[in-house]
Amino acid sequence: MHHVAVLTHPKIPVSESIGGAIVEWLQAQGVKTWLGSSWGLEEDHIPLADLDLIIALGGDGTLLRTTRLAAPHDLPILGINLGRLGFLAEVNPDAWRRALERVLRGDFWVERRLMLRVEVYRDGEPVLKDVDALNEVVVSRGGVARVVRVTTEINGSYLTTYVADGVIVSTPTGSTAYALAAGGPILAPELHNLTIVPIAPHLSLARSLILQQDVVIAMRVRTDHKAILTTDGQTYYDLQDGDRVIVAASPYRASFIRLRSRDYFYQSLMERLQWTI
Repeated sequence: MHHVAVLTHPKIPVSESIGGAIVEWLQAQGVKTWLGSSWGLEEDHIPLADLDLIIALGGDGTLLRTTRLAAPHDLPILGINLGRLGFLAEVNPDAWRRALERVLRGDFWVERRLMLRVEVYRDGEPVLKDVDALNEVVVSRGGVARVVRVTTEINGSYLTTYVADGVIVSTPTGSTAYALAAGGPILAPELHNLTIVPIAPHLSLARSLILQQDVVIAMRVRTDHKAILTTDGQTYYDLQDGDRVIVAASPYRASFIRLRSRDYFYQSLMERLQWTI
């Protein structure tokens, strides 16, 4: 690791102090560093082409933002958890020094996770192109508590028309996020499957579907009120009646530095969901 970016969280005060300490320690080891905020980052603000690693301090939201930035450049991410759940982060804030010692001597493995790509077509013309997500893509109603109708096709063949608050297309990573709250299954992160999960369906298909990674899911929105497209719960786009949303696997993969054993997910899952038992 010769060049490392350290991204802090502007709304978590301790993030900046830990980030500063990490930069100072890395520089003492002869590592070139770049320090910045994970919020409002643009590709031209960070030397992505020159980096070997991104260290992100924050919660799962920070890791989601960082992944969308890093994945096109195949950059691995080491997450230091300053959030509540920390499904994606690898290191507790009091253990960063020991973790980085291991990383610098190559004592780690890289976990690669499936991502999604979404596009929106209106009257046959693209209005949103090449947007990537790590957790999920959601087509849903807006502020009015009325259902939307989502006519869904898989690889060009009609599946069903959901009458619901919305429809989630999730990765295995997103199976512990919004899809879980909507009653979807939990998938191990090493799987390469897409899951369709309806949100509060009304007299329509209520079961989740698990699909292979190479499918193309097309959803046509039918609504007389506001509908929205949301990616990773962080970005959204207003949809109109008749818009066609296309979701497939992204050509990019998320890469996370892991220091735990390769079957860490199951213990981590039970620790984080312990309050439900």
